[in-house]
Amino acid sequence: MRTACFIYGYNVFYGLVAGTGFKWLDLPALLGHIIKVEQPESEIKAISFFTAGVKPSLASRGSISKEAQDTYLRALIARGVVVHYGRHQLEPRSAPRFIDKETPPSRLDKVAIWKLEEKETDVLIAISMYRLAAQQCTIPAEERIEQIVLVSADTDMTPALRAIREDFPELRLGVILPHREGMKRTAPGSLKNHSHWMRHLVTTVELASHQFPDRVPTLKRPAIKPAYW
Repeated sequence: MRTACFIYGYNVFYGLVAGTGFKWLDLPALLGHIIKVEQPESEIKAISFFTAGVKPSLASRGSISKEAQDTYLRALIARGVVVHYGRHQLEPRSAPRFIDKETPPSRLDKVAIWKLEEKETDVLIAISMYRLAAQQCTIPAEERIEQIVLVSADTDMTPALRAIREDFPELRLGVILPHREGMKRTAPGSLKNHSHWMRHLVTTVELASHQFPDRVPTLKRPAIKPAYW
């Protein structure tokens, strides 16, 4: 079953690898493993990764964080992953002041904040999945994608899954939640309702056993695992 994967990078980072030693994650290998476990007849034909560039001025390690992200993306590209970029938007906002967990927020007591948002990424994923589904009717039957796998826990993807399920019933839909083993997360029912199967978590063993080598060859200089990873 020819399969195309669509990965929400923000979800993967904060759901699977943030704060761990697994940031140098070989996503193609991990997805290949998980999909074979869940759907043994599957064969990955395309992987698309959606992200937004790190803003050095807001990153904990400044420009080093940006360089690390760029290096990781080069490693993914070298393994055949197509990377798509959204953007970050930083704007001044106001929000209720936090006092403690027992004190409810008040609209009458607000403080000025900077609000950082990732823009366009979720819409780009939704459009890309639907466009791929629509294009299959123009492709020879033996080359058509038969399954779309979304790697995200974002319920904003629900309308896209629902539309694909309704308009292209011949396509199989899977969802891999980027939830690391041991983290308490609730499975989003709206995604489950519009998919044929769902993987609820990724184990620590799976993350540890699917890491890139320290040096990943590319067409130019190799992508070398950042020292602090």
